Amino acid sequence: MRPLVLTRDDIEARLVGLDLVAAMEQAFDHYSRGMAVIPPVGELTFDAPPGDVHIKYGYLRSGSHYVVKIASGFYENPEKGLSSCQGMMLLFDQLTGVPSAVLLDEGRLTDIRTGAAGAVAARHLAPTEVSAIGMIGTGIQAREQLVQLLGEVKCRRLVAWGRDSTHLEAYLTEARELGLEVEAADGPEQVADRANLIVTTTPSQEPLLRRAWIRPGTHITAVGSDTAHKQELESEILTTAHVISDSVAQSRTRGEVFRARASGALNDAAVVELGDVVGGRAPGRRDAQQVTVADLTGVAVQDLAIAMAVMTAGQAR
Repeated sequence: MRPLVLTRDDIEARLVGLDLVAAMEQAFDHYSRGMAVIPPVGELTFDAPPGDVHIKYGYLRSGSHYVVKIASGFYENPEKGLSSCQGMMLLFDQLTGVPSAVLLDEGRLTDIRTGAAGAVAARHLAPTEVSAIGMIGTGIQAREQLVQLLGEVKCRRLVAWGRDSTHLEAYLTEARELGLEVEAADGPEQVADRANLIVTTTPSQEPLLRRAWIRPGTHITAVGSDTAHKQELESEILTTAHVISDSVAQSRTRGEVFRARASGALNDAAVVELGDVVGGRAPGRRDAQQVTVADLTGVAVQDLAIAMAVMTAGQAR
């Protein structure tokens, strides 16, 4: 039997009506309960042009399929008229290894599941009253994070910053079309001054946000630092914050938690997993003054969840 082969357009059609935030919540819960087998991330990095490729794979012990996902980010692609994100997901029967589906999503499913993970973090960790959404970065993930956040928070004010003023203006124009009141920030410090829910979405290798700038009660979702050499947050931010990781094991080799540990600003005991917060086994936000940080490096259980949702959506229609 030949595997199901879906193009990006096919996938977009199947995504309509799916509750991907709920799917990510369940995936994180399964992962933190030890129900998933997720090996270490495979990785390739490139210098000329700059880019990285992640290979993530895994399965649920009681599941029907395993996933292999290849996702890349080549940051000069937009100059060539290409999306910076590319990739595909493969599903195989867990009992036989027979290929079940080839999802030619061009990296789209990775973008969406990461955005949905940000929404899960906001659902459990954002302050009750969000004064403004702060966005650091203006690329694909900044767009997806914003779209998913709008389903979780009532706030419709956006303060955004990006290195490229043309890209920033384009991003703000899209946000206006979503019904938001928008403001271009002069830099990350101004974002921190005006927003108490901040999302960082860049491939920066140097901290963009400083501890001294962060207001009491702020929540930060960091999604850009998904390799060992990237960092968006000054490690001291994590020292006094309530720190949540999508994967404690994975954060030993990448992400903001990895960088904070390496600098001596954080120890393992200070970090809890998002799945344990979702499942009520670990605390989320404790009070209105607490600073919370969600370090999301992306876990293969998310890829399995969204790939299964897309494959089975066609069976249900």
